[in-house]
Amino acid sequence: MSPLLASLLNLWRRIERPLVDALYLLLLLALVIALGWLGARHDRYWDWSSTARNSLSAQSLAIVERLETPPSFTVFADPASAPGRAVDRFLAPYRQALPALSIRYVDPQRFPEQAREAEVSLLGQILIDYRARRELVSELSERAMGAALMRLLAEEMPWVAVIEGHGERAIAGTAPSDLGLLGEELEAQGYRVRPLDLTQITEVPVNTQLVVLSMPQISLFPGEIERLLEYLDRGGNLLWLLDPGPLKGLDALAEALGLQPLPGLVIDPEAARLGVPEPAVAALLEPSEASAALGMPLDDAALLPGALAFEPAAGAEWRLAATFTSSARSWNELGRLDLPPIERDEVVGERAGPLTVGLALARAGGEPGREQRVLLLGDGDFASNAFLGVAGNRTLTLAMLGWLNGSRPLLELPPPERAPEALVLGERRAFWLSAASLVLLPSAFALLGLLVRWRRGRLR
Repeated sequence: MSPLLASLLNLWRRIERPLVDALYLLLLLALVIALGWLGARHDRYWDWSSTARNSLSAQSLAIVERLETPPSFTVFADPASAPGRAVDRFLAPYRQALPALSIRYVDPQRFPEQAREAEVSLLGQILIDYRARRELVSELSERAMGAALMRLLAEEMPWVAVIEGHGERAIAGTAPSDLGLLGEELEAQGYRVRPLDLTQITEVPVNTQLVVLSMPQISLFPGEIERLLEYLDRGGNLLWLLDPGPLKGLDALAEALGLQPLPGLVIDPEAARLGVPEPAVAALLEPSEASAALGMPLDDAALLPGALAFEPAAGAEWRLAATFTSSARSWNELGRLDLPPIERDEVVGERAGPLTVGLALARAGGEPGREQRVLLLGDGDFASNAFLGVAGNRTLTLAMLGWLNGSRPLLELPPPERAPEALVLGERRAFWLSAASLVLLPSAFALLGLLVRWRRGRLR
């Protein structure tokens, strides 16, 4: 070997290891820079918490998807303060869902004039700007944020009058049969919901977009029926929640709408598959026609306990827009429910399903191009406090109200947040946890250290 080649080989042997180390560092640095560049432009988010606390609920995502442009959030708090950090953690899932979301922090102590202009009274309040409209959120919860976004999405704030005064279901009531939860849901979304006693007024207010009527306990007076008919004649929309039994003075209203109730209660064995032990429950399993009419997919079955069925017909001036039907296994039971077995008896006139338990009626309204809408349901319990949150009842109720109002279907608000369950260990688990942390793990590390020392001694 020539002296030059030998010297070059020796030089390579001296610099080989530093060159390899330098190349490794350069490649590692390039990998880190590439990962950072990709992460900044292609953000990915994984929520591994057991309760998905760091992700938006399905209801919030549905509301966010309706936003045509990203809103602008102004947080009135110092970003370095405890309220500012809490708001930042709360808004993190919204940043993931809306990458173009604009969030600005304003310290009320440094800029009090901006806080006064926004009517801010608490640190951490969030001012939402969306298409020249504003909403102030004071509670850090998905439900409060979803309600504010729904109010911003609403083109107008409809007035809903709920008939009361004769033992009807109260819109602010807390009893299981009342409609208090529905009233709270509507008010959170911007609806102006008010009880209406027809004995105290001469006519239904002209600014009322929708009247909700449930079955009274005592019959309405003739003058009250006339006021309801006058409201219909001038193009008002109506949601009538019926129940089996006498019409309590509402016969003239039923005649005007062409309503023909069937006798008995709807028995639907399909409800048992959904975990309902009671036989007198109508299950809306395939509301495809209703979904198309209401403009909203009704994927979950709705349950109507103690429902009444109708003939699928409408009055002379009305068009039948859609029907809501029970399953094919249902029938209208005319006998007693406390004498099993409960089976259909066609001899006495019990009809086989599917039975019509709801009618959506429409006709030309008083204003040009406007359609008047009426929806009749053979059950009022499905929207009550006791059943609103069961199966798909909430979705169906909001879809019906949105259709009656002539706007896009209402979306469900996120459910109220629940406090995480506390981790409570029994005596046995607590003992083993203490033993593992105080005895087993230290012993395992000590044995591992002795094993390593013994192996090194043998290698020498």
